[in-house]
Amino acid sequence: MNRAAAPLPPATGGRREGDPPGGRSWAVLDAALGLESGGKLPDVRLAYETWGRLAPDGGNAVLVLHALTGDSHAAGPAGPGHPSAGWWDALIGPGRALDTDRWFVVAPNVLGGCQGSTGPASRRPDGVPWGSAFPYLTVRDQVTAEARLADALGIGRWASVIGGSMGGMRALEWAVSHPGRTGSLLMLAAPAASSAEQIAWGSMQIAAIRSDPGWRGGCYHDAPAGSGPHRGLGLARRIAHVTYRSETELGARFGRRAQPGELPSLGGRYQVESYLDHHADKLVRRFDAGSYVVLTEAMNAHDVGRGRGGVARALRRADMPALIAGIDSDRLYPSAQQAELAALLPGADHVRIIESPYGHDGFLIETEQVGVLVRELLSADR
Repeated sequence: MNRAAAPLPPATGGRREGDPPGGRSWAVLDAALGLESGGKLPDVRLAYETWGRLAPDGGNAVLVLHALTGDSHAAGPAGPGHPSAGWWDALIGPGRALDTDRWFVVAPNVLGGCQGSTGPASRRPDGVPWGSAFPYLTVRDQVTAEARLADALGIGRWASVIGGSMGGMRALEWAVSHPGRTGSLLMLAAPAASSAEQIAWGSMQIAAIRSDPGWRGGCYHDAPAGSGPHRGLGLARRIAHVTYRSETELGARFGRRAQPGELPSLGGRYQVESYLDHHADKLVRRFDAGSYVVLTEAMNAHDVGRGRGGVARALRRADMPALIAGIDSDRLYPSAQQAELAALLPGADHVRIIESPYGHDGFLIETEQVGVLVRELLSADR
């Protein structure tokens, strides 16, 4: 059994200063960001990408929000600064559902992320990586930062805010926190508040990272290659990826088959194990473990009803046109959660169901069905 040795993974797979910018621009917030916890985060900057042209009245701007390990590169090819093609490339561009001949599309890298926005891998004012000193963030904090980005871009009101999974949490928080700035809402595969089971899945992933000796209490960013928490981050990715796909798909693709050339009885892997190893290795080379912890904690804390009298009362604030969609095979954020949201939001009619064998990842894969929803939301007669 021979497995080709790969180069040692870096201490952080996040973007480093001096890396190619790719299609990114940056906005530096003009003052420290006040946090829901009561603290402040200084010197915040957000990386973002745009497609299309902003209308003179600013009325054609659409905000697109990424999931946990996504980034601002929602559309466009892979290339310097972007190891992968855009995660929603099929939806953004001339003639596509988000037609850039009509719409000005903005996709920021989330606050706490690792692809250009301020996060644990960023350097503090004293030049030292934030590491374990990076503050606890909530989805509400991330939306506050995105509102400041909108201010910097001269966008007073989004024509629509669109997101799936963690991006859907932020989209919903936009609608509740800033209803006057959210013209319409498309939320895919996300809840109004994270459930006990969803928190449990997230906490296991956090524990996997923190139990890695390479974690070093969160202060590992200047460690040599191979000495960071890549094992813990890889395990977290394996756990997460199982929740992202469906049992039916995994069974159909892999069954109980062994990886070619390997015998599980002699220490080899099943095909499904090789598949998980592949996704773990990819992630540790493009993501930061500290960001993974910070963002997962924010997702665990997600609750639009916190401090607002509960979910039902909070959602009454969001009276804009809304489409709420779930995926029929999603076992991480089951469609019953989206059905509850659709019933409570004043501007929604009924939950829309995306049919997919792929589980939670269907919101990224089933772009034709998602495109139908986008076109419906943005249609002139809606």
